[in-house]
Amino acid sequence: MKKSLAPCFVFVISFVHAQNLVTPFEKSKGNETATYTECINYYNKLAASNTTIAVKTFGSSDAGYPLHLVLYAGDSNFNPAQWQQQNKVVILVNNGIHPGEPDGIDASMLLLRDLVTGKTKAPSNVVLAIIPIYNIGGSLNRNSFSRVNQNGPNSFGFRGNAQNLDLNRDFIKNDSKEAKAFAGIFHWLEPDIFMDNHVSDGADYQHTMTLLTTQQSKLGGEIGIFLHDVFEPALFKGMEERKWPMCPYVNFEEANPDKGWNAFYDPPRYSSGYAALFQTMAFVPETHMLKPFADRVHSTYALIQVMMEQASKFAKEIKQKRRASIEAIKHQSIFPLTWKVDSTKNDLITFLGYEDGKKKSGVTGMDRLFYDHSKPFTKQVRFYNYYIGDKLINKPKAYIIPQGWYAVADLLQLNKVKVQRLQKDSMIEVEAYRINNYKTSPRAYEKHYRHSDVLLSKSKQAIQFLKGDYVIYTGQATDRFLVETLEPEADDSYFSWNFFDAILQQKEGYSDYRWEDIAATYLNEHPELRARLEEKKKADTNFAASSPAQLDFVYKNSPYYEPAHLRYPVYRVN
Repeated sequence: MKKSLAPCFVFVISFVHAQNLVTPFEKSKGNETATYTECINYYNKLAASNTTIAVKTFGSSDAGYPLHLVLYAGDSNFNPAQWQQQNKVVILVNNGIHPGEPDGIDASMLLLRDLVTGKTKAPSNVVLAIIPIYNIGGSLNRNSFSRVNQNGPNSFGFRGNAQNLDLNRDFIKNDSKEAKAFAGIFHWLEPDIFMDNHVSDGADYQHTMTLLTTQQSKLGGEIGIFLHDVFEPALFKGMEERKWPMCPYVNFEEANPDKGWNAFYDPPRYSSGYAALFQTMAFVPETHMLKPFADRVHSTYALIQVMMEQASKFAKEIKQKRRASIEAIKHQSIFPLTWKVDSTKNDLITFLGYEDGKKKSGVTGMDRLFYDHSKPFTKQVRFYNYYIGDKLINKPKAYIIPQGWYAVADLLQLNKVKVQRLQKDSMIEVEAYRINNYKTSPRAYEKHYRHSDVLLSKSKQAIQFLKGDYVIYTGQATDRFLVETLEPEADDSYFSWNFFDAILQQKEGYSDYRWEDIAATYLNEHPELRARLEEKKKADTNFAASSPAQLDFVYKNSPYYEPAHLRYPVYRVN
């Protein structure tokens, strides 16, 4: 009797268990996305009944809630150090960085449930880590209108976080608590693969899923070559086999696909650009905004599955090539600070599009763009997916940062840069930069007025440093992060993000009538400076007609002028 009842009993338990794990997405027949509370409660319930799931919290968010991390490990081992020893591939999935683009939130809930119930098999050599909802403040700010281009769900979160920051621009500047917590998660996990789920804006086409991949040259090393030649093609093939034909992220709205398009450029402010600084293969799935929400969720589910399968298949290569690339960074001497598209090289990709045309606008009465779904096409198009490093810089033996700039040192250490402190006051010969010119954006961008087009001059100087000042020796695995944040000409340098703006303001000055007498005496004592003054007057008529300009010239070429003005306070030891 007991023998015959056992299967029935197990079936009842399994049925009840599955019923308790039905997601809001499923209950609504694919029309709703989980709220923040529903999502976290779901994962806590999942972890409570399954030893292969663990839920951890890291730091906080600007909304006051902790950032959660959900781990799936088939052997119930949740120790990242041991994962590395066991050569397991670590995949980190980030969801809800833009909560109005929630596809990954619901896809991950479905996938984790299916993994623990056995509906979907997980490779034993892969560990999956999921941030359920990254932008918690945006998720709590729920509405039905802010994604006007998007086809569902019925309601969703908002793009800005609790500070109204776009968190996908915050990975270098770290204005948000979320970004600081993310750095803690990222460096605790040391992921081999990073996936940040989004929904696109832009052109209309047949694909439900497109994929933004960090460009191979930017990623660099053996892992960059492997990404382009092996891993990325395997993802495309896997999605094709699942009937979700994929193409690279469509980087245009109104353009001629016959001309092709450039791969999206992702500097380190973006999640994928940040991950690449640490030789992590990074992907930004972009489902198409106009496709039904249910299709977008299922295609995201399929891509995470494919990512896990291919990570398992190529686990040995991924671990070996990533380690080789990390080791190579320690010894690399020259780094590019910016990148530009190589227009002489391209890949051919299959693009499933729609013919576009013009018709009369019902709003303005003028011509407007539309995509004709009755005219689909399949074309081979050029994809310019090769970048050339620009503004090459030699890595110094060390950087020195005076301790007053502790905010910068804190961010370096948050990202696992090894920082030392001077043990005593020391006079050290360094290479110093002077900021000769720069442009500042007239409009705020993510809480900053960014600098660009930086022009520098360099000089060797003996500078008195104090006990406690920061010394950062290169030769670390974090050298690329270090160079791209500390060199002021880099795309997302700390200088560009206004961390050093205090040096741009002169603190001391003079009264013209008082300086006139001192300047005259100084010129008499330094005839070489008087000669330079006279030469400049002959060469520049505006300068010759301006007494304030001439007084300023003498002042800035005298010891009375403060050395800290425009001197960049990060010094290079060569």
